Amino acid sequence: MFPNPTLKLSFRQSLESQVKDLTGRLDEAETASLKSGQKAVAKLEIRVQQLESEYEAEQRRHVETQKNARKADRRLKELAYQVEEDRKSAEILQDLVDKLQTKIKTYKRQAEEAEEVAAINLAKFRKVAEELEDAESRADSAENMVSKFRVQSRSFSAAAATGSSSHTVIKTSFTSAEM
Repeated sequence: MFPNPTLKLSFRQSLESQVKDLTGRLDEAETASLKSGQKAVAKLEIRVQQLESEYEAEQRRHVETQKNARKADRRLKELAYQVEEDRKSAEILQDLVDKLQTKIKTYKRQAEEAEEVAAINLAKFRKVAEELEDAESRADSAENMVSKFRVQSRSFSAAAATGSSSHTVIKTSFTSAEM
């Protein structure tokens, strides 16, 4: 192809130098590419590590959140149970209050009835006491009259023995008894 061997040699040398130059550039490109690839891989590995640590932190937060949610749920159930127990206690206490109020009303009514009975009995007592006083005063009057009759009867007996008029003494006794 080439008529001149020197030309062939120079062409060959030029091609070899181009190949050498291209090989060097290719090596540089590969090295640069490898370096940039390694940098990119290193950056990506760093990013993967960051994402993994963020993921682990997020998982820990998620576990903690679930634990807190379970605690809150348990506390909510405890509070609901306590509220139910308090409601039952309040109902029982309200029933007791109602029963006690009913008893109080009954006791008040019984006290009022007892007061009425006491007032009636006191009135009866006063009436009986008054009647007793009247009876005592009548008994005293009767005793006085009896003692007067005895005195008059003695004086009548004495007068009869002495001979006085009995008619006057009897008349006087009846007049004082009528009073």
